[in-house]
Amino acid sequence: MKGKVWKFGDDIDTDAVIPGRYLIMNTPEELAMHAFEGVRPEFPKMVKENDMIVAGSNFGCGSSREHAPLALKGTKISCVIAKSFARIFFRNAINIGVPLLECPDTDKIDDGDILEVDLSTGIIQNISKDEKYHAIPLPDFVRGIVDSGGLIEYAKKMVS
Repeated sequence: MKGKVWKFGDDIDTDAVIPGRYLIMNTPEELAMHAFEGVRPEFPKMVKENDMIVAGSNFGCGSSREHAPLALKGTKISCVIAKSFARIFFRNAINIGVPLLECPDTDKIDDGDILEVDLSTGIIQNISKDEKYHAIPLPDFVRGIVDSGGLIEYAKKMVS
């Protein structure tokens, strides 16, 4: 995967990802039109397919709403890289099919950098800075869920 970075700090909660007033919407496409609008108003209009979100610690804290990873999926970002994730957000994102990587080096990555990411190895190449970082790769079975588009699609494949 290769894409441009949208950089965020620590403790980005689910209300920052998708404000509560939009929880009446249920499709990824509808929610994507309002992703991060309170903290980065340009994001919904400017994000491109395969762009990446990079953040500090505790990304996805707060409410356990599934709307947050659904909104991210609707933006068609390729992955979220953070120092750490709130556990329930992590699980919701995997179940919905949003790839996540935990990486201790997110402070070295800047807004607008171009990254190339290998989910299977956890290797992150910063093309803009000619640097390489090591993330914790997702286990094969978890990557299988993400690659299938989420837990429901993964389960359908396992049954058929």
